[in-house]
This record gives sequence, C-alpha cells and structure tokens, in this order.
Amino acid sequence: MRHKHAELIIAWANGAQIQGKLLEDDKWEDVITPSWCEHFFYRVKPEPKPDIVHRTRIVIFEPYTDGVKFDYGSQNIQLTFDGETFNLKSAEVIK
Repeated sequence: MRHKHAELIIAWANGAQIQGKLLEDDKWEDVITPSWCEHFFYRVKPEPKPDIVHRTRIVIFEPYTDGVKFDYGSQNIQLTFDGETFNLKSAEVIK
C-alpha cells in the first residue's frame, strides 16, 4: 500500500520546502523535518506571488485643497503592492 504522503515525501527528498497543519488549524507552517503523520496535512510551500508595480501620474488640480487626481501623461509615481496581500509596500517619485 502506498503511503498517504508519498508524493510529498518524494518532493521533500528532492529539496522542496514542506508546510504542515492540523485539521483544526487555518495556518500552514514551514516544517523542517516532517514526521509524515497520517492526521497531519502537508503541502509543498507555494512560491510567493511577485509584487505588483503600477506607474501612474498624480497631479493637484485645485491648489490649496485636497483636490488630487490621477491624470494621463508622463508618469510621476511608482506604487509597489505586495503580490500576496495587495497591501501597498512602497511609493516612489519618478523624476
């Protein structure tokens, strides 16, 4: 009979990073040395999604107010978002 985690054991032996969790847990944790217990869930750690970079132009259209708009034209700001969470990681002025 083939082991329940046979494919993952082979992937781990070939250098893949393994993550594990219990049925009740929501969060996957990195496992350095898996025990390959039948009541645990395992997976190959997914590759992180790349950051999303967006370049745009921001201009003030009504000075001395909160009047800011996105405008077409030469880009003057680069926004970098985390590929996993979509949270803003950085904003850089393009000169």
